Amino acid sequence: MEWNEPLYVEGSGPNGRVGVLLLHGFGGAPRSLHELADRMVASGYTVALPLLAGHGGTPKDMEASRWTQWAADSEMAYQWLRARTDKIFVCGLSMGGTLALWTAQNHPEVAGVVSINTIIRHPLEKVMLLVGRLRIPRWVSAVGNDAKQAGVDEKAYGKLPMRSTYELALLSRATRAGLGRIKAPALLFSSTVDHVVPPANQCEIHDSIGSAEKAFVELDDCYHLATMDAGKEKVFAKVLEFVAAY
Repeated sequence: MEWNEPLYVEGSGPNGRVGVLLLHGFGGAPRSLHELADRMVASGYTVALPLLAGHGGTPKDMEASRWTQWAADSEMAYQWLRARTDKIFVCGLSMGGTLALWTAQNHPEVAGVVSINTIIRHPLEKVMLLVGRLRIPRWVSAVGNDAKQAGVDEKAYGKLPMRSTYELALLSRATRAGLGRIKAPALLFSSTVDHVVPPANQCEIHDSIGSAEKAFVELDDCYHLATMDAGKEKVFAKVLEFVAAY
């Protein structure tokens, strides 16, 4: 598959009526979740991995997108799954995890939610909200390919629009406010070393969601890009186990 290619596959067999929504991160692309998607497809699940607005092209494309469009893309993929399955799991990496949590808040019927190094509170959020709205400067440096294993390339943008950091802050704030509404079983991954999203985000998610059943998995052999890093097999196995259990 091309790095920016979305994936929509209807499953077969006993798992075909189970849907899995996969959501990529801020400035990233479906490539970061292609391998996880392939594992889910191989297990017979119905899988949706959308390309979020402004992503998969150029940073200038991203500058024109809004967080509500990212949420709408997630919702469209969710509804595609809902038309074909009996239950749905939502899973996301980084900002994709934020959208997964947002989706779980708005769809209490979800069977489970998986969060991988998700952002809900950036240390510079107040600055992002102020400066991002003004768009001065226009561009900021991106932190892509944060992996312990050498040679990993998620094809993320090399720079990011300041306006988009403002949108990310709005999404994070809105999602954070509704974490207590999430009641679905949750599987939370947290890399012990993450140069993009402070691990404290994962602790806050764990403590704030209303789920009675929630598992917290620390990753010592992955940095932020856990689905492409050295410890990805652990992530894949845990996600497959979680989906099978519920």
